[in-house]
Amino acid sequence: MSAIKRFERHLLRNYLIGSFVAVFGVGCLFIFETLTFTGTEQLILIGIMFFSVSLMVLLEYLVYSRHVRALRYFFQTDFPSLSSFQNAYRTAHRFPVLTVQRIMGPHFLGLSVPSSLLTALAISQGWLRMPYYLIGLACFGAVLVAILHALIEFFLTYRVTEQMLLTLEKHALDRRFDVPKKTTVVTLRHKMLISTLIIGVFPVMLFVLASAVQLTENESLRSYWSWATLILVVILSVATFCSLLLYENIRKPIAILQQGIQDVENNRLISLPNPYSDEFSHLVSGFNLMMEGIKKRDEQNEQLLDSLFTLFAATLDARDPYTAGHSLRVAAYSVEIATAANLPHEQIELLRKSALLHDIGKIGIRDDVLLKEGRLTDEEFQIIQQHPVIGVHILSQVQLPKTLQPILPGVKYHHERYDGKGYPEGLVGEDIPLFGRIMAIADAYDAMTSDRPYRKGMPVEKALSILEEGMGTQWDATFTRLFLDLKRSLIKDVS
Repeated sequence: MSAIKRFERHLLRNYLIGSFVAVFGVGCLFIFETLTFTGTEQLILIGIMFFSVSLMVLLEYLVYSRHVRALRYFFQTDFPSLSSFQNAYRTAHRFPVLTVQRIMGPHFLGLSVPSSLLTALAISQGWLRMPYYLIGLACFGAVLVAILHALIEFFLTYRVTEQMLLTLEKHALDRRFDVPKKTTVVTLRHKMLISTLIIGVFPVMLFVLASAVQLTENESLRSYWSWATLILVVILSVATFCSLLLYENIRKPIAILQQGIQDVENNRLISLPNPYSDEFSHLVSGFNLMMEGIKKRDEQNEQLLDSLFTLFAATLDARDPYTAGHSLRVAAYSVEIATAANLPHEQIELLRKSALLHDIGKIGIRDDVLLKEGRLTDEEFQIIQQHPVIGVHILSQVQLPKTLQPILPGVKYHHERYDGKGYPEGLVGEDIPLFGRIMAIADAYDAMTSDRPYRKGMPVEKALSILEEGMGTQWDATFTRLFLDLKRSLIKDVS
């Protein structure tokens, strides 16, 4: 079954439910249980009602055909255009409100007016014995019944249009159409206020109306209370039914949001369906936007790590196996310092990434300088000093996302000295970015303790002593002290 046929079938079912409850259930009950008629009069009234209801249904069908035209056109066209999709989407989005318009107009023009005129004609011809003022009361009752019918179908139609909107959004994805921006058709506040007023006022008004009619017709208190009990049961049933519809309309999106939050807690990043047209539409859109942001960030990080780490490991390992191991160790030491300093987890993770890439600029240093086993000349040392700037240049070509831009200062400034004698810019003290100050300690410690082709690494304690001597001059004193305490505590625990 096609989507439009399924949609129209559900709408027909909703119409029958609303008509049964409002028109035939409530309307007929109040006509035939409130007034006393002879057999002939009942047949006349049934004929008037049949004619008026048929006219009302015809008018409703004509209005409905106009409302559903855009949806039918979209689904019955083999190659629909963007404009036809947008018209169909906006129509489905507004269909609950269109349903109210479809019911209220034909109810008045097709039911109340013809039935009132025909009843007045029957009274004037002597076919019905009843006062004319009862026609006015009947019209008032018809309006109340129409409002009840419209309320029932409004909420039932909401449930049907949710599936239609999801179907249209799938078609948009397949055809690469832009989905029109949703607007709030009926706010949740208005839903609550209108529904509460109808549920609260409708039974009272209908009861008052019926009582006025009944008391003019029947003076027996016993029959009055028997009748009143029946009416109260009907009123209670209608109010309960409407309240359940309202509750279900609010409960469902809340339950979906709760499930979405639970999925996030379980690390399942799943966007929620959003067929709503009230404030829930904005809530679900905001939730989905958050999901997309999280997924996009994860994808960007994974893409960056995969590309840069693969490039970094493949190229530097091929040129100098020491460098790759050095980067991993510098990252580990940097994380230890940052953790001891109680930096936020997100910042520590960025620091780790920055440390892993801090020597990527050495790709741009020629082999005879990078791999030289002896002491470097001044000229060669100046070439080596270019690697932080080269590293930032390389990473800039990758077009890092905004969330990963903080890794660049660590790559560029990990050779700055606290006293301003470092490179590449000779920054002093806390003018040196945080990542640069932390990584400078980790980089120096690993350089001193690691074996190189031309020398053996120095003992740990000697390296720590050099770091201690350089506190406040070469390295940041606070972070250096944290690192010294960590390493000496570890040495003490091992011994």
